[in-house]
Amino acid sequence: MAAAAPPRSSSRTAARPPLPLVLLDPGHGGKDPGAIGVSGTYEKHVALASAQELQRQLIASGRYRVELTRTRDVFIPLQDRVGIAQRRGAALFVSMHADALSDHGVRGASVYTLADTASDAQTAALARRENAADRFGGPSFRDTPPEVARILTSLVRRETRTGSARMAHSVVGELGRDVPLLQNPARHAGFMVLRAADIPSVLVEMGFMSNRQDEAALRRPDHRARVAAAMKRAVDAYFAHAGPAPAGPLQPGAARTTG
Repeated sequence: MAAAAPPRSSSRTAARPPLPLVLLDPGHGGKDPGAIGVSGTYEKHVALASAQELQRQLIASGRYRVELTRTRDVFIPLQDRVGIAQRRGAALFVSMHADALSDHGVRGASVYTLADTASDAQTAALARRENAADRFGGPSFRDTPPEVARILTSLVRRETRTGSARMAHSVVGELGRDVPLLQNPARHAGFMVLRAADIPSVLVEMGFMSNRQDEAALRRPDHRARVAAAMKRAVDAYFAHAGPAPAGPLQPGAARTTG
């Protein structure tokens, strides 16, 4: 008696949904160096190396698709970075930076979400610096008429801001386990690169190039790997836990804060 043929798979069997796409955005690039450290380190190089390490760790987990807005030293206008995230259908957008402050004693990592007004003067200054990146090429949102700018801001839906706040909470909690944090490390301002209306987005300052300790740490691959590992845990927590954004200050339980 002939063996029965194995059952054919049904064409109606649901295809496995694609893995969520995490879009990493290494800040600056090309003719825009970003901040230049006290020892001459360029922010654009630190941002790219850090994003590539985070990409490696996220892909190795098998849980995500991961793309970068840039994979080499090229200039990409801020609005184009937002457009890349929207065209790719990203589930999460993480912009990675290591800026500079006038006070060279301030150090530590921090995370920023979009808001109409800045949480504090220091964050407002950071947003102005980041938003000015497009001075290196082409028109920018700075040239947008006020009424259009208001419409752009209104397009950031409530659920998107909720997701961004949830991711910020995760980043603060996980980074605080491994690296020093800025005082009040979860902040907000009108960062142009976070204006994707339907994609939860955060901007992570991994430290400040204006501080010798932060700059020296960010030059080291082992430190960047530690930062990436913390951010990977934050991404895991973000996708694992749905629900409303946490209320109250976004402070980690046992973080080391500076500044």
